[in-house]
Amino acid sequence: MSETQAFTLTLTQESDYVFRIEFDDTAIPALHTDESAPLGNDSGPNPSRMLVAAVANCLSASLLFSLRKYKNTPGTIVTRARATLDRNEQKRLRVTHIDVVIQLPDAAADYAQIERLLQQFENFCVVTESVRHGVAVDVSVRDGNGATLHASGGS
Repeated sequence: MSETQAFTLTLTQESDYVFRIEFDDTAIPALHTDESAPLGNDSGPNPSRMLVAAVANCLSASLLFSLRKYKNTPGTIVTRARATLDRNEQKRLRVTHIDVVIQLPDAAADYAQIERLLQQFENFCVVTESVRHGVAVDVSVRDGNGATLHASGGS
């Protein structure tokens, strides 16, 4: 049996830089995104914030899973993530660094197998490891008649 999985989502422009993201084939409510000022109005998270949230959330969930795997019952985990954006050689703004700090509620001695699970949990984080190692992205642009106007990528 194949381990390959796939999912789809649909973005629809609602106004200016505001998009509604629908998570196809799920009951998950739509999410609204917007660009930061001066392009947008900050009415929702922008793609950079979504990327950083995905990394921080995935790491937090992976650590929680690892803690529970070793029969720990942690209280509330609080995670803070800080993104650094900078310009590349072509003067394009890019996310250049993500710093994630996960705060456990109890002392290390209160957790079973803490050393072991801390050595492993990052490897199980799908998003963080994908971002760290790069993700192939293919892009195509089609007109209203379905004709392909642009294609890039390599997979």
